[in-house]
Amino acid sequence: MTPQPEDGPGHQIPLDKAPPVAVPPGPSLAPLQRLAADELTAFCVAVLRAAGADAPSAEAATRAMMHGSRLGVDSHGVRLLDHYAAVIAGGRVNGCPVMRPLSTAGAVATLDADNGHGALAAYTAMDLAMDYAERSGIGAVAIRNSSHFGPAGAFALAAAERGFVGLAFCNSDSFVRLHDGAERIHGTNPIAAAAPVAGGSPWLLDMATSAVPYNRVLLYRSLGRPLPQGVASDADGHDTANADLAEMLAPVGGAFGFKGAALGGLVELFSAMLSGARLSFDIPPMGGDDLATPRNVGAFVLALRPSAFLPEAAFAAAMGRYLDTLRASRPVAGGAVMAPGDREWAEAARRVRDGIPIDPTTAAAFDRLAHHYGLVRPAPLRGA
Repeated sequence: MTPQPEDGPGHQIPLDKAPPVAVPPGPSLAPLQRLAADELTAFCVAVLRAAGADAPSAEAATRAMMHGSRLGVDSHGVRLLDHYAAVIAGGRVNGCPVMRPLSTAGAVATLDADNGHGALAAYTAMDLAMDYAERSGIGAVAIRNSSHFGPAGAFALAAAERGFVGLAFCNSDSFVRLHDGAERIHGTNPIAAAAPVAGGSPWLLDMATSAVPYNRVLLYRSLGRPLPQGVASDADGHDTANADLAEMLAPVGGAFGFKGAALGGLVELFSAMLSGARLSFDIPPMGGDDLATPRNVGAFVLALRPSAFLPEAAFAAAMGRYLDTLRASRPVAGGAVMAPGDREWAEAARRVRDGIPIDPTTAAAFDRLAHHYGLVRPAPLRGA
């Protein structure tokens, strides 16, 4: 298993769509494998069940990972399977949790996730929030005693697919420095939002409040690619493009990184202070040798029913006009304007046609997992 700090997905470059860069020769240049989505889904569920997860936990974790792998959020796709199997088998994540709402009041609740998988906690909380929103127009659920939940956009999207506006937040162990700081304070603390679009794919925002998620560092390390400038720092807080030397991440915003640091604090407010979960700098690291001690990660989801605010047709018309105008706006020379989610939906369509790509590190992990649990791992698609 490759240790990896917990983080949110942010805006991802698909594995095989990243800008070309000079890479040194070596095993990291192994070609990407492409796998069929249905076989990959079945393999992930089978591995998690074999590791000790019950059916709801295995299916929720796989649903979230496949969201990432289908939409090109590869850092939070199936490359997480190895880690998830290890922490369930080790006991850090309860494979058979009994999740229960606490402190219910009107249209809000706190969900005790019983140290279960974060994806099951977040989907359960969003279902509860949507039930509240169906009755009251709004529903909000804070989550405590949770764990890594994968791509935050998966849970906001779950709301949009049922006609609600959805938001999702999660804190995580410290890996992001403050603006002009040289010490880890916040997690990558993602923010995700989604809204339904009549006749089209939902509007979908999914961003880390760090310049990149740390899983992006691990992905570039696996592929032998240098990092973009200004996104990661070495142990002394100095910028580095060497993925092997990256010890902390910069907040989003570059020269104006105080904005990203403040957004990280906003996620902390919702995910930890309102839920009773640990603050980022109190959460044990996601990586490391201890696979048995629960971490009490926090999260927060919110659902809004548009028709509680105005006629549903008016909301749909406003969304349509906004997106039509945005996409038709004049780009800079050589550029293209897109709404949040457009790149991901286009990538999802390509992957339906071509299969799901996995990097060499993930391919090796699949081989180990299949051998360990006596499973048949998906074979690469012919010609992939």
